Amino acid sequence: MTNQGIKEALGFSIKEFFETVPPGQSKLVVDLIRIVEGHVAMNNPDLLLHCETPEICDGLRQYRCVEKHLVGRGKTEKLFVTYICKNCSRSKKIFSLLFVVPETSGDMQGEIYKFGEIPNFGPPTPARLTRLLGVDKDLFLKGRRAENQGMGIAAFAYYRRVIESQKDAIFEEIIRVSKGISADLNIIAGLELAKKQVQFTGAVEAVKDGIPPVLLINGHNPLTLLHSALSEGLHAKSDADCLAYATDMRIVMAEFVERMAQAMKDNAELHSAVSRLLSKKSAKPAVATPQIPTLIE
Repeated sequence: MTNQGIKEALGFSIKEFFETVPPGQSKLVVDLIRIVEGHVAMNNPDLLLHCETPEICDGLRQYRCVEKHLVGRGKTEKLFVTYICKNCSRSKKIFSLLFVVPETSGDMQGEIYKFGEIPNFGPPTPARLTRLLGVDKDLFLKGRRAENQGMGIAAFAYYRRVIESQKDAIFEEIIRVSKGISADLNIIAGLELAKKQVQFTGAVEAVKDGIPPVLLINGHNPLTLLHSALSEGLHAKSDADCLAYATDMRIVMAEFVERMAQAMKDNAELHSAVSRLLSKKSAKPAVATPQIPTLIE
């Protein structure tokens, strides 16, 4: 039995439910409620969520629940649960939930359904990626929502359409970065030739010299990784298979964009460091004026 199968059989913790279960699903939670000063309350532990507050967080942070939810035994509860980032105290996460409180005293588990959450479930889409996708950003975000809801075929179809549509923009960015980091001229020439292909898959197949090594992901060309997923297509694939492909494509695209940005940053920092060292080396040291002793009679 897989880890997921074990979870389904034994139940999730409420923390796992909040953090890992997408909207539109119902799960058995083993610690749904707790006793607070003799009252029954929904269990609201601290959560580890992504905070997008710029210049302060922009990463995984601890969130705390801002209210206490007292509930009644055996009652159906519909709740909006609000969490706030403990680091910046700015970012909020709101969950919409439905569950039935266990009737038996001492019973803490129950089924809970997640209607939705704001901001959307899952890791945020990097701003660099949405800028690269340009006019197809909304299509990509539709694919992201489909992926969050477990709609594999829809998510795969959206991502494939975006990649095919933005083939030129993707190759132009790779060429720009390759030139910026002074990559091998054969690589740049190959990329420029591949860009002339009509489809993304054809463009990848035309790349003979690949891409600069600094842009590889775990030693692999990300273009080839995306090509292998797109080549599988939707035919004879289950929704679960398509969901796995869609998720992998999104992760590779996001990481590839970050690699390109980091390569340019590292190159700029290196050039600045070299320039500073050369300027120090070429600077002439100041010549001290000799002091002539004065004889005082």
